[in-house]
Amino acid sequence: MRPRSALRRTIRPLRAPLVAAAAAVAVALAGPQAANAADPLPVPWSPVNLVAGGANPDAAPGANDFSCKPAPGTRPVVLVHGLGATLGTNWATFAPLLKNNGFCVFGLTYGRSAGFPYVAGLQRMEDSSAELQALVDKVLQATGADKVDLLGHSEGTVMPRWYLSFRGGAAKVDKYVQLTPLWDGTNLAGIGDLVAADKALGLGAQQGLTTLLSPVCGSCVQFARGSDYLNAVNAAGPAIPSIHYTEIATKYDELVQPYTSGLLDAPNVKNTVLQDVCPQDMSEHLAVAYSPNVAQLVLNALAPDRARPVRCVTMLPTGPVGTVPDIGLEPRSASAAKPAAAAQCASRRFAIRVRPTGRAIRSVTVRVGGRKVATRRAAGTTAAQGRWTATVDLTRYGRRTVSVVSRAVLRAKDAKGRARVVTDARRYRTCGA
Repeated sequence: MRPRSALRRTIRPLRAPLVAAAAAVAVALAGPQAANAADPLPVPWSPVNLVAGGANPDAAPGANDFSCKPAPGTRPVVLVHGLGATLGTNWATFAPLLKNNGFCVFGLTYGRSAGFPYVAGLQRMEDSSAELQALVDKVLQATGADKVDLLGHSEGTVMPRWYLSFRGGAAKVDKYVQLTPLWDGTNLAGIGDLVAADKALGLGAQQGLTTLLSPVCGSCVQFARGSDYLNAVNAAGPAIPSIHYTEIATKYDELVQPYTSGLLDAPNVKNTVLQDVCPQDMSEHLAVAYSPNVAQLVLNALAPDRARPVRCVTMLPTGPVGTVPDIGLEPRSASAAKPAAAAQCASRRFAIRVRPTGRAIRSVTVRVGGRKVATRRAAGTTAAQGRWTATVDLTRYGRRTVSVVSRAVLRAKDAKGRARVVTDARRYRTCGA
């Protein structure tokens, strides 16, 4: 057996290129990660900012940076607005708040009708779900994540159910946080009772009303308790077992009637009535979108390992009364960070390079997750130089992390005439996984 010092000298030339390759990957990702650490964005707690968002309905501060890479322990968050709202009007508070707390944030304005550029969510929810599907696919491709988390408000708790049940979305969503949800629809102004009576008498009024409203608001009738849309998604299964749901309902909801329509009894659903947590929060249907109390509940649901206690403030529909406490998450502990640090964050496809330093390499074998991958001598090098490369494609492996093991057979012989072999192993994971 060779002395340990001799082995170390042999390994060092091989390891250095691997470290350099890992550093190259880290440099490539430094730009997006640096964006997460930029100066905090202002977080408004007022309905005035929701109105101001109408000036740019397709944008919200901190949202839709497709160069963003999720921080360890987080997933991209996709914001889904409510009926009549847009990305800009619904998420003026939550988009910058989430960005400031290390999340990659994305959102869309869906379901527009011709002639109504500043209000949305008006098309049939089955159709709007295709727009959500396209955005989620784009987010996954850009960030390298395997799943997203959804944050929905009002219609944003109803429309995505079609995406989850009928467009393959269930496999792409991990957490779903819902503000003012309505699992059973609403009976606002007795519309649910009218739908029930219509069905009992076979009058066909629901279909007639849907046809009448479709040019302007095809989704409106779909909110009614007992509507054909709700019956379809409920028949497919209200809560999808693989998704973790958080429901945040308010007793003062003037649109979801009764507000308990937003509560669901299922093992993977956490129901929260806002006033049970903060009795002094009088947020109604719209104000939950800028309530500091709701904001802390949402952050806790998205990152439960870093949750903070909710420091309740008095909240009126016009905004909070008094000083708003710091809303955020606890720092990630050193122990929690260890698993992420153990595996090098890399893009889905990257190359490792094995370079000689004074000794030529006869052959190189690289295994990724136990599978042998092709290697080749780098272009423009001679056999004596023996520079080798191998492409690692993480998309081919179902596991979140894989071991990349390189084994180089040197042309030089040891004292007993045997070929010298040097190995190195590192673990890699797709960034955002």
